[in-house]
Amino acid sequence: MGILSYPFMQRALLAALLTGLLAPAIGGYIVQRRLSLLGDGLGHVAIAGVGLALLTRQAPIPVAVVVCVAGAVLVEVLRQRGKATGDVGLAILFYGGLAAGVLMSAFAGGGTGALSQYLFGSLTSVTSGDLVLIGILAVVVLVPTIGLAPQLFAVSADEDFARVLGLPTRFYNIVVVVLAAITVTLSMRTVGLLLVSALMVVPVAAAQNLVPGFYAALGTAMGIGVLVSVGGAAGSFYLDAAPGALIVVFAIAVFAVSWPISTLLARRRTAPVIITEPADHSEIPTPHVLTGTHPHHHGDPDCDHQAVIHQDHVDYVHDGHRHAVHRDHYDEH
Repeated sequence: MGILSYPFMQRALLAALLTGLLAPAIGGYIVQRRLSLLGDGLGHVAIAGVGLALLTRQAPIPVAVVVCVAGAVLVEVLRQRGKATGDVGLAILFYGGLAAGVLMSAFAGGGTGALSQYLFGSLTSVTSGDLVLIGILAVVVLVPTIGLAPQLFAVSADEDFARVLGLPTRFYNIVVVVLAAITVTLSMRTVGLLLVSALMVVPVAAAQNLVPGFYAALGTAMGIGVLVSVGGAAGSFYLDAAPGALIVVFAIAVFAVSWPISTLLARRRTAPVIITEPADHSEIPTPHVLTGTHPHHHGDPDCDHQAVIHQDHVDYVHDGHRHAVHRDHYDEH
């Protein structure tokens, strides 16, 4: 527990814990929308915000949040109006944000070196002011993420069906991208803008391997996110490694372990196959079971068993089951 005696590590662990909660929480909806690379695109827009903050001598996190949210809303509005597809919108985020951020950082006199701590994370440099802002914005993200979970899931899983249900799909789509933009910006001090997408996606993928159902997977993903984030932050202290990279490596390791576990769980969860008997019995493999002897032959005048005609043979209902003529005997099925 000696690690907690250092104030900078206390702040780093708290920031890692909050990031581990936030990234998979919104990442669950991003994965449902099949936009796993959205975090990368928003990260590049956040780079433009950092460059603007350096150019104007402002605090990086607030400026990056505003710029990233504005860019995410713009691309989502263009997508909804049919002006750009999802791929085109992500390309605009990638290249436009990165180019603008590098250019403004160069004009500010810092060059690309000034952006490195935001690109790859600088967890141990989190200040008390940064931690307070991260905590406030974490509440802003977690409350709608959990409170609006049914609506956000419906829109993310099947937008057309959600629209039929009467949900304001445009509004909820914008809510998802705004929450994602805030999460990406907050994560730039922990895993970095270039790796934040991994923390949003990989824990979710690992959770989906381990548990069935969206809500169970969402909770499990948040738990995995906290585990790998705090573990990576603590591990970086002892290994003298980059915390952002170590957090992502831990997340990928958890996913690698979950893969074979998912195979075993899938076998145990496999429901027994129930074969529905067709009317003509043509597809039912029945065992060859001989019946007992009868005092009469089915079909004789003294036989009172109901006859059921099937294509090339006749079944006789007998004591709750059927006897079928087979050469010199009857089969029971």
